[in-house]
Amino acid sequence: MAMQKIIVEGIEVSIKTVDDKDYISLTDIAKKRNNQTSDTVIQAWLKRGNTLRFIELWEQENNPDFKPLQMQGIKLELSQEANFISAKQLIERANIIGIQSRRGRYGGTFAHVDIAFEFATWLSPELKFYLIKEFQRLKTEEAQRLNLEYNEIRFLTKVNYTLQTKAIEENIIPRLSKADKPFAYSSEADLINQVVFGMTARQWKEKNPDLKGNIRDHASILELNILNNLQSRNSELIDNGVDPELRFRVLLQIAQKQFERLADDQRLQAPGDFPLELSD
Repeated sequence: MAMQKIIVEGIEVSIKTVDDKDYISLTDIAKKRNNQTSDTVIQAWLKRGNTLRFIELWEQENNPDFKPLQMQGIKLELSQEANFISAKQLIERANIIGIQSRRGRYGGTFAHVDIAFEFATWLSPELKFYLIKEFQRLKTEEAQRLNLEYNEIRFLTKVNYTLQTKAIEENIIPRLSKADKPFAYSSEADLINQVVFGMTARQWKEKNPDLKGNIRDHASILELNILNNLQSRNSELIDNGVDPELRFRVLLQIAQKQFERLADDQRLQAPGDFPLELSD
């Protein structure tokens, strides 16, 4: 879970990314009402019929496990003037995923950006305007940074590919027949592809006929990082005379360990589960 900060009308607002979705701190935004606690402000907002209807629509669209009957009961209860509900109670009773709430140092109440903007609208049109503006600025800078990192890593991947081709030229090509020599480079490239992506370049192309480029052009930053490291390691293994089957197993172990250690880093755009398991 990555956490970032933006400043909106003098208020520091936290944004966290969960499963590639951005959640904005309602606890921070609620500080706009400096004469009330954040929990009190959020409870007052949750009591509104329009608020509950918006959350209900969002959950129906995005949450297959949403409990609409429980939501109807909550709406009926809150129609009574004396009744209020906390974010945590709403989450637990209706199985809400668009809002998250927990205690602790990094706790507070967060909401998916769609819901957070609705909350900001209720608090202040000016607050919503500047919240959207700062959020968009953050995402633009993030996209530019990721694109720069991607290009840098793609460049390093091509550099380390040269290390691998040199190792092939010096250690593998001399032992091959004339007919097999042209396939040496693609075979080694696909050995790495199978470790990182779970498929060869040809298999990827057959699976994605409408996509331009090759398998590596569509890799995540995490996959390119691992691929980059493996090409360097593979060139060393080739220099040491290790056969392809053993190199595959060694590289797969390295890739699995790196994936486990880096998969939670949001900067690396982890693609999901690692594609292969090492069998005994």
